[in-house]
Amino acid sequence: MTRVCLIGDPDCNLQYELLSRETSREALATYDLRRPFENSISLRTVSVGAAVSLLNDLNWYLTRFVDEALVQEPSVSEDEWLSRALATELRNGDLEPADTAEFCKIYGLERVGPDPDAETEADGDTAASTANGGNTATGDTAKSDESAEAGETRDTATNWRLVEPLYVRRTGGELPTYDLRDVEETLVVRLTEAEHSP
Repeated sequence: MTRVCLIGDPDCNLQYELLSRETSREALATYDLRRPFENSISLRTVSVGAAVSLLNDLNWYLTRFVDEALVQEPSVSEDEWLSRALATELRNGDLEPADTAEFCKIYGLERVGPDPDAETEADGDTAASTANGGNTATGDTAKSDESAEAGETRDTATNWRLVEPLYVRRTGGELPTYDLRDVEETLVVRLTEAEHSP
């Protein structure tokens, strides 16, 4: 399954903005919504094409309320995300999956939730997912609730904030170390060359 994660603009409450408006609420109604990061919404779709189509449907809202729209396709990478532009190029056949890895930005992840030592059994999956590839949002950390209504977001027990992206190029298959600030984890987003060097 392909994942989509929308990171809200710092000046707005993304969950409120998307779910209080009829058109965006209806577009999201069939998805099981999660909140892996502060002021974010994530969901699963069936393919990169479906993810890009959903983002296109939500474009009016994305330009107003979303700071980042990310896509994660397991056939490309289990740990790294794609920018919306890169996912679109991949969907259109302009790039092969192997050609998406060179240009990246690395976000620091700061913990803004409860003390990690107070994790429940379910939250252990959060820590394991974070440690494996530095990507908190790769795993669904909240347990499924079959009775939850469509469109309801579920918070993870430990919340994270994306901070200060570092723009890098992968050389020899390796990414430089994130060094803009001291953070517990990082999240890698693959970019188009134009996004890397505007």
